[in-house]
Amino acid sequence: MITRRPLRPLTIALLSSVALLGGCTGHPDDMAVVRPVTPQATWSAGNDGAAVWPQADWWQGFNTPELLALLAEARQANTDLARAALRLRQAQLREVQAGAALLPSLGASANVSRQQSGGWGDSTTPSQGRTSAGLGLSASYELDFWGRNRAAATAAQVNTEISRLDQETVALTVTADVANTYFQVLALRDRARNAEENLTLAQRVLAVVESRFRNGAATALDLAQQQASLVSQRAAIPSLRQQELDATLNLAVLLGRQPQDMAVAAGGLGGLGLPSTGVGVPADLLERRPDLKGAALALVSAGADIVAARAALYPSANINLSGNLSGSGLNSLVNAPTAAANLGLSLVQSIFDGGSRRAAVQIAEAQKLQLIETYRANILAAFSDVETARGAARNAETQRKLQEESVRLAREVFRLAETRYREGQVDLLTLLDAQRSLLSAQDSLTQTRLAELQAAVALYRALGGGWGPATAGVTPPAG
Repeated sequence: MITRRPLRPLTIALLSSVALLGGCTGHPDDMAVVRPVTPQATWSAGNDGAAVWPQADWWQGFNTPELLALLAEARQANTDLARAALRLRQAQLREVQAGAALLPSLGASANVSRQQSGGWGDSTTPSQGRTSAGLGLSASYELDFWGRNRAAATAAQVNTEISRLDQETVALTVTADVANTYFQVLALRDRARNAEENLTLAQRVLAVVESRFRNGAATALDLAQQQASLVSQRAAIPSLRQQELDATLNLAVLLGRQPQDMAVAAGGLGGLGLPSTGVGVPADLLERRPDLKGAALALVSAGADIVAARAALYPSANINLSGNLSGSGLNSLVNAPTAAANLGLSLVQSIFDGGSRRAAVQIAEAQKLQLIETYRANILAAFSDVETARGAARNAETQRKLQEESVRLAREVFRLAETRYREGQVDLLTLLDAQRSLLSAQDSLTQTRLAELQAAVALYRALGGGWGPATAGVTPPAG
């Protein structure tokens, strides 16, 4: 039978004093998200529309199913993304740990013992034994009057969301890297193909020079110059093939593949499309980029750390409850146990710590100020990223159109120079210059196409990719 006893006056006084001291120790501004930069209304080149942003299907605009398949594979097999997922899992478990402090803890115990006396070594003396058994249950709960545990739980919850946003940032980086590396492989294939085509032209010119040399219309110097030009152009091809191999192996690493398993089917940049990339108002960028959303939430987490540090200045209060059943045997424990219960309240307050806890508060406040400056720097860098990528995309398009015209004209110049060289109207140097100009123009066009594709990817990345606006955020504890 459990005996209930009324609370003693001292216990009531302690509970009353703790309750009177209760209240949130955090300042309302501790948990606030400060926006240290006021976005401009428009970008330097204007806005495309209030709600015009890249969508999740933006990658389809490149018109290459192979790239879509590689991106899907990277999202499943990339090692950076795998590590980000594990970091998120750890954050989720830490959130569970922090939340457990808001709940009471329960414990149970059981014991059985046997005491034997008499009869040791003497068969004539009967032995006597006594068995005792007991069951116990205990509970403890910390009264979180100052909000320390609640603040720690909030910080853990916010940190979980930050880890999720970090995972999105890694995913955005990985997809951009896969696309850029894929385009680089295709561009190097085009450059090598251009070099091989120009090698064929050089061999054709060499045949003309050899014919003219046999007829006495060309000198030995002309023949040697064309042979040297041919060897030089042939020597450039292995370097391009090696660069293509390097890029292909880099792509394998991004996909989590063995190098031997990596192969790119597409032959070049020809046939690729260019997705349109809309740019909305600058203020919305803060809600689109996962790194900026994470930096903003870091301020909430830092505010929770301030609340927890301030709460440590005040007493901690714990309620402890325990009860047990005991008997002189298992039957007695079941049928006629002796019951006892204990209820206690503990109140602990540090009297002197050399200023350690107050320094902890100041450290937490300084850390939040540092994070505000970090957030400010990230916002400015994000705006700069968009302006830079947008300008690069616009200029790359203009440069590509001009370079296409340059290739057309260089091809015509080479045709005329070759014809007139056959007729003896121009010398070999004129023809060689025309051929070098054609090769240079073709190579520049390929690199300009690559720059245009990569500029589109850079703009997509600077705009936060195809992510939507922030979902429901973390609610700070009321103070």
